[in-house]
Parts: sequence; C-alpha cells; structure tokens
Amino acid sequence: MATEIERKFLVKSDAWRSAANSSSRFLQAYIASAGDRSVRVRIMDEMKAKLTIKIGKQLFARAEYEYDIPLADAEELARSAIGVVLEKTRFNIPYQGYVWEVDVYAGRYEGLVVAEVELEDEKAMPALPDWIGREVTGDRRYSNVVMAANDLSEELLHGVSFKTR
Repeated sequence: MATEIERKFLVKSDAWRSAANSSSRFLQAYIASAGDRSVRVRIMDEMKAKLTIKIGKQLFARAEYEYDIPLADAEELARSAIGVVLEKTRFNIPYQGYVWEVDVYAGRYEGLVVAEVELEDEKAMPALPDWIGREVTGDRRYSNVVMAANDLSEELLHGVSFKTR
C-alpha cells in the first residue's frame, strides 16, 4: 500500500506552460464511491488504463492502491460511471525538487485549472511557484470524486452555488 500525500491549489496564470515537460490526456470515471473510499478507472491518452482504489477521510493523505488494467476493461467500466466522467490534460512541471501536476479540465469542467504536488511526508513544505493561487487542499468541492458524483461545474467555474444531495 502506498499513501498519497498531496496539496492542491488553483492556478492563477498560464506562466507554468513554458516549464511543462510532459502531458497526458485523461478520462477519469468513478465506478464506486462511499464516504471514505472510491474506486476509479483512468484512461490515459486512449492507450493505457489504471484502476485506483483510495481509502481515507482526509483529502491530504489517503491510502492508495493502483493497478494497470486492460484498456477494453477500462472503457467498459467507464460506461458504468457514476455522475460526470472527468476529462482533463495533466501537465508535469518540475519546480525546486518537486513535480507539480497541473490539470486543465475539458468537458463539463472546461476552464478549471488545478495544480497538485505530491509530498514525501505531511510536514513537507514545497516552495510555491508564482503561478499558484489559492490553496484548496481539503475543500471537498475540488476532489475529483466529488466533482464526478455532484456536477459542481457552475459553482467551481462561475461561483453559482447549488445544493448537493
């Protein structure tokens, strides 16, 4: 088991683009979600796929199990997704000893840009690039599983709040 420890931020400018050294297109579908756990399938560049199980109530640090699965299985599972299937392009940006992942959303969440940085431990304090905006670590609205299960596109993109069930 691996523990995923990450901080998440909104992105306030495109200054990161010149430093991006790779990118990958994701289709991310949640096939199960309950309280402190989720099961998702991720298809990357329409070529490979992973099944991921995350367990934990905190958004900052959770247990994560990830496995390669056949692309055909992932496509079939994605058709059984709960809620919104997320579409995004992830860019990797090295910065002062860390790799920042910038997710540029398409589809329902087009216009949303979020950066994450994975940490080696909960006490790590990476330097923040100039293009980093407000921290949203722990704000459940920016959790991919919440974004998929509850269409929050109007709220996250335009500030219009809708009550979720």
